[in-house]
Amino acid sequence: MPVVSHTALPTFNRLRDEGFVIRPPSNTDSVGALHIGLLNLMPDAALEATERQFIRLLAGSVMEHDIYVHVFTVPEMPRQGRASELVRAHYTSIDEVQSHGLDGLILTGANPANSELTKEPYWQGMVRVIDWAREHVCSIVCSCLATHAVVRHYHNIDRIKLPEKRWGVYSHHLLDNAHPLIRHGNTRFDAPHSHVYEVTAEQLAGADIRILAESEIAGVHLAVSPDLCQFIYFQGHPEYDTNSLLKEYKREVSRFSDGTRGDYPPFPENYLRGEVAEIMCDFEQRLKSAQFSKRTNVFYEFPERTIASRLENSWADTGRVIFSNWLRMVEILSPEDRQQKLKTGRVEEDPLRLR
Repeated sequence: MPVVSHTALPTFNRLRDEGFVIRPPSNTDSVGALHIGLLNLMPDAALEATERQFIRLLAGSVMEHDIYVHVFTVPEMPRQGRASELVRAHYTSIDEVQSHGLDGLILTGANPANSELTKEPYWQGMVRVIDWAREHVCSIVCSCLATHAVVRHYHNIDRIKLPEKRWGVYSHHLLDNAHPLIRHGNTRFDAPHSHVYEVTAEQLAGADIRILAESEIAGVHLAVSPDLCQFIYFQGHPEYDTNSLLKEYKREVSRFSDGTRGDYPPFPENYLRGEVAEIMCDFEQRLKSAQFSKRTNVFYEFPERTIASRLENSWADTGRVIFSNWLRMVEILSPEDRQQKLKTGRVEEDPLRLR
C-alpha cells in the first residue's frame, strides 16, 4: 500500500530515498484510499524522527490501496526553531483533520515532564483530539504516554512511576493469538521499551482492556479496548529505529558529561552487547578519567557511528506485521461497518470475527 505524498512534508522524500513506494497525488482520490491521522506530540528534537518512524511502518504494509497520512499537533504544545517551522509549513490543522475525517488515528507518545499527566501543557489539546476521535474514528493507535493518557481519561487509571527508567529491548509473548491485530506474527518477539511510568496488566484488566502481548520483565506491550478495535494500546515502541535507543543513551551520557546527571547511565537492557558493549565500556572509562582530569572534549568522541553499524534490530518485522494488520482492520471497518459503528458504538455483524 503506497503512501501518498499529498503535502511537501520532508519525511515523504526521506522515505522515498530509503526505497519505500511514496506515490505523488493524483487529481482524484484513489478508490478505497485510507486516511490516517498522526497526532505528533513528541518534543522538538524527536518530532521529525517520530513522524518518520510511524509513516515508515505504514509505508511498509502490504496492501493495495493508497494511504494519505495527515500529520498534525496541538497548539498547546510549545515549538521552537526548525520544529516550529516544520509544523507551520507542513502540518495539517486540527480543524482540517476534523472537517475531512479520518479512517484511523495514531497518537504518539510525549515527553513526561510532570508526575501528574493532567498538568502537562499539551493535556487539554490532546484530550480534545481523543474525545473527537472516540466519536468519529473507528480505530486509534496509542503509543506509550498516549496509552497512559487514554486510560487515565476514560478509566481513571493512574500510571505508576517505576523505581528507575525501564529501557531496552525485551522478549514478549502473545496471550491471545486469535485477535486479527497479531495474526501471522511470531508468538514470541522482541520490542523496545523506554519509560519511567507504566500501567500494569492488573490495572488494564480491571477496565476490561484485553492484553494481547506482554513481557515477563517489561510488562504490557500491546492491549486493546473492550470492543477489541477502537483503541489499540502500546506501551512499548514497535516504531523505534535500530539506533533510537542509542541516541537516547547518548543524550543520557551527555547529561552525565555536562553535570546535569550525577550517575553514569546504565546500558539499555539487551541492546548494547558483545563488541558494542566493550566499546561503550571503554568510552565510559575514558570519559570518567577525562572528567577527573578536567578534560572537556572527550564526550565529542562518543562512538555513535561506529556503534550504529553494529547494532541489531529484532523487532521491526513484528512491528510491520502489527501495523499491516491494523490497516486491514481499518479497511474492513470501512465504509459501511465504520458508519454503523460510529452510529451505534459497535459493529452488529462483527466483520473482524473477534468474538
